[in-house]
Amino acid sequence: MKTRLIAATLMLSLASTGAAFAKPSCAKGAIVGGVGGHVAGKHGLLGAAAGCAIGHHMAKKQEKEQQRQAQAQAQAQQQAAANSQQPAPRK
Repeated sequence: MKTRLIAATLMLSLASTGAAFAKPSCAKGAIVGGVGGHVAGKHGLLGAAAGCAIGHHMAKKQEKEQQRQAQAQAQAQQQAAANSQQPAPRK
């Protein structure tokens, strides 16, 4: 019963913290961290908090990498378009 109460409290607190921490990455990390913390020594709440932070960090890292890739692809397309607009040299 106590475990269910703690889990319900954790999920409500995560939902109320706003968009920054209510992302799926945080929830997934909190679940995994909570289970790991509970198994490792009855520290489920601490594990859930750490899992949420790690999940949020990893999601931000992945998002930045995707932005870099999209920016590099857009730059390559612009360069290809600029090269195709130049007239061919006459012989």
